[in-house]
Amino acid sequence: MNPPNPQPKVNLTQASDYREIYANSVQVRVSVWDFLLIFGLVNQQSPEQVSVQNTTGVYLSPQQAKALWNILGQNLAQYEQTFGNLALEPQIVPKGPVH
Repeated sequence: MNPPNPQPKVNLTQASDYREIYANSVQVRVSVWDFLLIFGLVNQQSPEQVSVQNTTGVYLSPQQAKALWNILGQNLAQYEQTFGNLALEPQIVPKGPVH
């Protein structure tokens, strides 16, 4: 029996232009080749007017998108187990083609 391959050591560094943002809006655009996550800030100026200022877009391969989905699911399950169920507000789903 062969010994298992050792896991490689991972060295995390931050690029000089690394930044963190807060987002309360995420839009998802899908193509055959990738997923685009667009993060932004929602500001409701009145009951009839909502504005979204997009701040950052991140492209992911389908494989990375699935890995993100898995890890988010695991972390949300742990969060809800610790703090209770999260209730979602009604979602605005734009109509139109998927890009």
